[in-house]
Amino acid sequence: MTIWEMLAVFVAGISAGTINTIVGSGTLITFPVLLATGLPPVTATVSNALGLVSGSISGAIGYRAELAGQRRRVLRLSLIAAVGGITGAVLLLTLPPTAFETIVPVLVALALVLVVLQPRIARAVQRRRERTGSPAHPDGGPLLLVGLLLASVYGGYFTAAQGIVYIALMGMLINDTLQRLNAVKNVLAAVVNSIAALFFVFVAELDWTAVVLIAVGSAIGGQIGATYGRRLSPSVLRILIVVVGTFAIAQLLFRRFG
Repeated sequence: MTIWEMLAVFVAGISAGTINTIVGSGTLITFPVLLATGLPPVTATVSNALGLVSGSISGAIGYRAELAGQRRRVLRLSLIAAVGGITGAVLLLTLPPTAFETIVPVLVALALVLVVLQPRIARAVQRRRERTGSPAHPDGGPLLLVGLLLASVYGGYFTAAQGIVYIALMGMLINDTLQRLNAVKNVLAAVVNSIAALFFVFVAELDWTAVVLIAVGSAIGGQIGATYGRRLSPSVLRILIVVVGTFAIAQLLFRRFG
């Protein structure tokens, strides 16, 4: 890489770490930059996944106050995320690159609809529980576990917008504040990125310059995202998720059909 390409990758890493911590979809910033430096798509994907691990961990640490009291939930959901993450990593190296690209925009669009409707859905679910007398499951129940497993498979494969899907699923099925769920989302993203990256280290070709630049940048961005993201009201956070998600869909469609 030239010095200017290295600077671009570093800045992209900071931006991705920031936006991943607050919303998700940071890969849509780093991945095109890595491609622009001349890296092959698979090498760019695996290098990006490894580089973003530090950002995910940094963001999760930044949200540690919101994680208080959620240890059991985090451990249970992290186990599911780890299984999905390693599955997605294996699929990345075995399936053709276009295998997920067709369905991903649809998946993200559905997640955005769920994020927008989440307060109304949550109230409807709560009323149904009150009528039937069934208690709310603290971890979202089997439906959430299945949804998170599938989202984590996708996360291990490409990672773009996986955080939006996590927030949509948890917001619909767990009765808790959006910021606390966002904290859990950061942990799940860290788990998926870490397990996929560990797999890639042994079986895939990496560009270590890109990995280091994104790792340092995303760690810085994780702290920036936690500092400002934790101050957002639920409404503002929900609007930001929709705006970023819409941009993600547009970019994914352009890559697929442009």
